[in-house]
Amino acid sequence: MASPALISDTDQWKALQAHVGAIHKTHLRDLMADADRCKAMTAEFEGIHLDYSRQQATTETVDKLFKLAEAAKLKEKIDKMFSGDKINTTENRSVLHVALRAPRDAVINSDGVNVVPEVWAVIDKIKQFSETFRSGSWVGATGKPLTNVVSVGIGGSFLGPLFVHTALQTDPAAAESAKGRQLRFLANVDPVDVARSIKDLDPATTLVVVVSKTFTTAETMLNARTIKEWIVSSLGPQAVSKHMIAVSTNLKLVKEFGIDPNNAFAFWDWVGGRYSVCSAVGVLPLSLQYGFPIVQKFLEGASSIDNHFRTSSFEKNIPVLLGLLSVWNVSFLGYPARAILPYTQALEKLAPHIQQLSMESNGKGVSIDGVRLPYEAGEIDFGEPGTNGQHSFYQLIHQGRVIPCDFIGVIKSQQPVYLKGETVSNHDELMSNFFAQPDALAYGKTPEQLRSENVSENLIPHKTFQGNRPSLSFLLSSLSAYEIGQLLSIYEHRIAVQGFIWGINSFDQWGVELGKSLASQVRKQLHASRMEGKPVEGFNPSSASLLARYLAVEPSIPYDTTVLPKV
Repeated sequence: MASPALISDTDQWKALQAHVGAIHKTHLRDLMADADRCKAMTAEFEGIHLDYSRQQATTETVDKLFKLAEAAKLKEKIDKMFSGDKINTTENRSVLHVALRAPRDAVINSDGVNVVPEVWAVIDKIKQFSETFRSGSWVGATGKPLTNVVSVGIGGSFLGPLFVHTALQTDPAAAESAKGRQLRFLANVDPVDVARSIKDLDPATTLVVVVSKTFTTAETMLNARTIKEWIVSSLGPQAVSKHMIAVSTNLKLVKEFGIDPNNAFAFWDWVGGRYSVCSAVGVLPLSLQYGFPIVQKFLEGASSIDNHFRTSSFEKNIPVLLGLLSVWNVSFLGYPARAILPYTQALEKLAPHIQQLSMESNGKGVSIDGVRLPYEAGEIDFGEPGTNGQHSFYQLIHQGRVIPCDFIGVIKSQQPVYLKGETVSNHDELMSNFFAQPDALAYGKTPEQLRSENVSENLIPHKTFQGNRPSLSFLLSSLSAYEIGQLLSIYEHRIAVQGFIWGINSFDQWGVELGKSLASQVRKQLHASRMEGKPVEGFNPSSASLLARYLAVEPSIPYDTTVLPKV
C-alpha cells in the first residue's frame, strides 16, 4: 500500500523550493525600496497592524504560499477544528480551545454535543465564586478574608496564566482592581520554588488553587501536598476546605485530598494544557486577582481573533499570514529559530509561553499519519523584551546567525512617563528602538558606508553588518486585557497553521512522556537507597555513577519528619 502523501510531494511545495534561488539573489535593501510591495505586505484587524515587508519574500512568494495552503487544505482543516472534528487523531480528541471564549449563543459540537453551554456553566461558576471571594464573603478558617492566591500547576497550567497575569499587572484598570491582592504561581517541584511562592504569605489569608486535570500529575500533587501541610501546620486539618480549591475533573481524588468537590472547576479533554489559559486553568486565578470583568475582556479579545481567523480571506488573515511565513522561513530558507521581541515589559512572559505553545505543538518528526518527515518542522522560540534583549543576544542576530524576529510594539504605554526637559518620553525612547532595529537587521551597514565615515580599515570587517535579516512588526494600539487576549489567540492560530501545512499533529505531546517514565524509575531507586540502603542498580554506567555521587552525601534534612521551607 502506498504511503500517505506528504505536503513536500506536491507541486506547490516544489515550486517554492525552486523559488528559493530567486530570493537568495535579492537583498532586503532592494526589496524595501519597492513602495507598492511594502504596502501590499501589511494586514490590519481591530487596531492590530502587521507589517511583514521585512521578510525575505516577494508578493510572488506570498502567492506561492497561498497555493501551498490550498494544496494542504488549510481552510478545510481550520473548519474541522472549529467544527469539533477529532483532528487530534493520536488521542482521538477534538481541539476546541476556541470554545472556551466563544459567545454564549455559539454552537460548537464535540461528539455531536454543543459544548458551549458546558463552558459557560463553568464561566458562570467562576464569576460567582470570584465575586464571593473578592467581596470578603468567603473567609478562611480564622474568619479573615483571603487576599492572597497561590496557583499550583505546571506547564500549560502555569506558563499561559503567568503570561496574562504579568501583562495585566501594569494595566491601569487591572491594577486598580487588584489592589491589596497577590497572585503567585508554584510550578517547579524544586523546594526553592515552594519557598518563593509562600515567602511572606500568611496561611490565614491565602487561598490555594490546585490545577491538575487528573489530580495525579506528580510534580503538581507533591507541591499541592506541601502547600497543604503548610496550611495544616498553621491552621489545622479542618482549614483545607476553606483554603484550597481545585481545577480538575477527578472529583473523587479532589474529595480525598480534602477539597470540597463543590469548589472544583472543570475543564475538558478537548483542551490541551498549553491551550488552556482561557479555561478555568487561567480564568479562575486571574478572576480572583483582577475580577471577572477584566478577565471577560481578555476572553472577548481572544474570541475576536478566533472569528477573524475563521472568516477572513487568507490575504488579510493575520494568523494565516504569520503561519505561512514561518513555514517559509523554517522549511525553505532553513532558519530554525524565531525571536519574540516585545517592546513592552508587560509582555516579558510572552516568549516563555510561546516556547511551550510552539515547541510542544510543532516539535514533531513524523506526519499525522506517522510518516518520517523529509523536511524540517517546528521552531526554536526564545525572546526577551526590548531594550533588554538588545544588550543580551542582539549581537548574534545582527552579525551571527540569521534568526527571523517578531517585533511587538504598543502605541500607548500602560504606564506613561515623561520628565520635563527630556528630548522624548520614556515610551518614545523605547519605541525609537522598536522602529530602528528591524531596519538595522534588514539594511545592515556596508563597507562603503563605513569608509565614508572614515572608519579604520582594520575595523571595517568587524563593523560591517550584512543585513538581509528577516523580521516582522506588530503595532498594537494599546495593551489592555482585550489586546492581550488577541495576541494570545494570534499566536495559538499561527502555530496551528504551521502544523496544518506541515501535516503534523500540533495537539499531542508524546515527546514529554519518555523522560517522565524514566524519572519514575529513578524515584523508586532514590526511595530504596534512602530508606532501605539498597545500592544503585539497573542504570547505565554514567547514570549509576551520577546517582551514587548524589546519594553519597547525606541529605540536609531527616527523612523521618516533615520539614517545610524556612524562607
